Amino acid sequence: MEISKDNVKKLLEEIDRVPSKDFGQNFLIDSRICKTIVDLCEINKNESVLEIGPGLGSLTHFLSETTSNLTCVEIDEKLTQILCKIYNDKSINFVQSDIMNFKQFNYDKIIGNLPYNITTDLVINLLLNYSCCKRYVLMVQAEAFNRFSNLSGKEYGPASILVHLIGNVKKELIVKPGSFYPAPHCNSLVFSIDSFENVDTEHARQIYLMSKQLFINRRKTILNNLSLYCGKQKAIEVLNELNIEFNTRPEQISVQKFEQIYDLLNK
Repeated sequence: MEISKDNVKKLLEEIDRVPSKDFGQNFLIDSRICKTIVDLCEINKNESVLEIGPGLGSLTHFLSETTSNLTCVEIDEKLTQILCKIYNDKSINFVQSDIMNFKQFNYDKIIGNLPYNITTDLVINLLLNYSCCKRYVLMVQAEAFNRFSNLSGKEYGPASILVHLIGNVKKELIVKPGSFYPAPHCNSLVFSIDSFENVDTEHARQIYLMSKQLFINRRKTILNNLSLYCGKQKAIEVLNELNIEFNTRPEQISVQKFEQIYDLLNK
């Protein structure tokens, strides 16, 4: 069923439900935008697809036309039930679950309008656990995108390091508040991540975990933070070998340098 503002309201009335702030429920009601987002996923017919938070099926409608191997994970039990009813003639696997607790990881493509309150944790969870995924197409609060794309400065940190170790990230489109019901108080942004071939997810995980420690005191120098992580003498040796000045701050160090620091510490 192609979603509009009118039928979203009607469906919510049928189940006596108002959109939940706790679940971050802002339903897409612009079918043109929905189709564009699904097209960005570049789904081949036989690929397995995971949709996160289908809500009332705004993206599900178009996804069901592109693949016969679709799993939709929805935290809200009532919405899961109504989706099963709407799409009872389709072979879609609807699962009522918190995506953070979902344990089936083998999907070729992942798409979703992510809850704003868990955006960073969820993206990290996807990148660390869904290593088979070739392409992610995710919608987030517009201001959150910098956490995943920036390579220096205040928004740069462990999440961006992990993203760039896993794949290429690209801003795709801005979605205005009027495309949702209820309308959020900010723009949303759709971005994609194309996973590198043969990426070593475990290696990326360990570098990410190390970088989290080195960013705990992000205003301190890399020498101070690295000394807390591995001892001052070892920190001095590593920084000297990589020609990193001791007074450099973590936000000034490239992803490649973080990778080199980790590799030197684990020779």
